[in-house]
Amino acid sequence: MQDVERNIEFEFVRATENAALNSIHWMGKGDKEAADAAACDAIYGVFDLVDIRGEVVIGEGIKDNAPGIFLGEKLGIGTSDAPRFDIALDPIDGTSNIAKGLPNSISVMAASYLPTEEGHAMVNIPSFYVEKIAYGPQIAYAVRREQVEPIGLDTPVEKILTIVAKILRKRIHDLVVVTLDRPRNQKYVEAVRRLGASLRLISDGDIAAAVAPSLPDSGVDLYIGIGGAPEGILTASALKALDGDILVRMWPRDDAERAQLSAEGNDLQRIYMRDDLVAGGRSLFCATGISDSALLPGVKLLGSTAITHSILMRSRSKTVRYIRAVHNLNQKTIHVRGSDREKPL
Repeated sequence: MQDVERNIEFEFVRATENAALNSIHWMGKGDKEAADAAACDAIYGVFDLVDIRGEVVIGEGIKDNAPGIFLGEKLGIGTSDAPRFDIALDPIDGTSNIAKGLPNSISVMAASYLPTEEGHAMVNIPSFYVEKIAYGPQIAYAVRREQVEPIGLDTPVEKILTIVAKILRKRIHDLVVVTLDRPRNQKYVEAVRRLGASLRLISDGDIAAAVAPSLPDSGVDLYIGIGGAPEGILTASALKALDGDILVRMWPRDDAERAQLSAEGNDLQRIYMRDDLVAGGRSLFCATGISDSALLPGVKLLGSTAITHSILMRSRSKTVRYIRAVHNLNQKTIHVRGSDREKPL
């Protein structure tokens, strides 16, 4: 059987690399829309030269009226016999961070190969926000085999941390938990602090934070909180390669959204796990750091050289690659859609 993901995977890395390089000069300039537009232009430019039939099933940009690559858009030249992919992406996860010159911004994409002409592999959750818990492979293994009490979105934080500490053979005081610094997450903040675990609050960009517990050297044990729905699906794509897991449930912002979601036939109590969000075993995930995060270092500009750090994962082989690329800015060009040409950096 043709290994389609192997043939195409580095085009996705090239797309996130170019997005990072094209947006890095907006770091700290207070214009997140301009940074996002630059990242989108670079991603479009790569796939304008790649023969796939990609459909964006998890897009970005709508929730803050920023420029974006939206749901239903096609990526790739798309000849009739080209491989078909579901694509999830966030050209910049952490646009507010890049605008403010803060850490924790990445460019990220995921794709699932579709061997047939029907159906999709990725679930597009319709709510604006979702509740999330993300944890690493040790915890996922123990939970799946019922070696510990189950972890759920309604499980008290105190109990969750007790279970996690037992599996990881740590004291609760030694656990590191990450959540978004938002009023809606205050109950998690208070519970973690009350128990004495270490807490890392992030201002934006929760994909890197939710993937981090599944990486052995991240120093993060658990991600918990309420964040964006698209970011949950992107996280699930990474966790398929890392053997971690995520729990997700729709979180309506108000009564109006709750009523609308219910009227559309959504089960607001349904809990989605990793394999519910991204079905099948033929997916890939890649990201490039823009500013430093728990997942990746950011772009380093050294004179006429730029250094990028990317991660590439495939669920089929469980391979995780860390890619450090050195770009000569006197020679480097990237293809962008805005001018349909090669643009010097």
